[in-house]
Amino acid sequence: MSESKLLHVEVWRGAAEGKFQSFDVPRREHQTVLDVVTQIQREQDATLSYRFACRVGMCGSCAMVVNGRPRWTCRTRVSTAVKADGRLRLEPLKNFTVVKDLAVEMTDFFDKNRDAKGYFEPHKSWQDLSQRQFEIVPPASPQRQAADAGIECIGCGVCHSACDVVAWNEDYLGPAALNRAWTLVNDVRDGGQEARLGAISGSAGCHACHTHMNCTQFCPKGIAPTYSIAGLKRAMVSRALGRSAR
Repeated sequence: MSESKLLHVEVWRGAAEGKFQSFDVPRREHQTVLDVVTQIQREQDATLSYRFACRVGMCGSCAMVVNGRPRWTCRTRVSTAVKADGRLRLEPLKNFTVVKDLAVEMTDFFDKNRDAKGYFEPHKSWQDLSQRQFEIVPPASPQRQAADAGIECIGCGVCHSACDVVAWNEDYLGPAALNRAWTLVNDVRDGGQEARLGAISGSAGCHACHTHMNCTQFCPKGIAPTYSIAGLKRAMVSRALGRSAR
């Protein structure tokens, strides 16, 4: 095969300590970056570690850093990501502990959802079935629209990898967890607002965001966590002034 039809791929091997290993992979039409990684693992080095599941942009597990940019590799075509010299450099997501090669440990990332109270908390009155009533949530209401803008996050970690503040402060809750908190702040059915606003008000919470907008720039779902975090900051001001956070 001619040199022009080969793709030169540099893949991170190891964990926190390691080095890049070079592979040559045949170029194919409509080839994705995940196709390249899979071909290397199946045909050249079976010890290469990485993650994938759905292959159609629904699970987010195949996220990696491709030529310096965090991306879903299943939805990234080689033709849009390759450098002019025909090279790809693949690394694990930044701001995560590397397990091996291109696979990272996600536990701390998901724990930050818990720390930001990113789970639905029903009103206490709902514990009594005789008093339970359904809340009406008009689709056109500002609260519902604000929640809708951030609700499609699938927890892939791309925004976390792109965030400069996470790189500087490992305790920072991060854009994904704060975006989730914002969707719940706008859920009129939720009864955990005081605890949630308290959780995101500390030094590692929403006010730590420097509004660099990396999370918004790189989100594969088109979500804008920067705006969600700004909403949390407004909610904190309203709380301090004794107003409703919603």
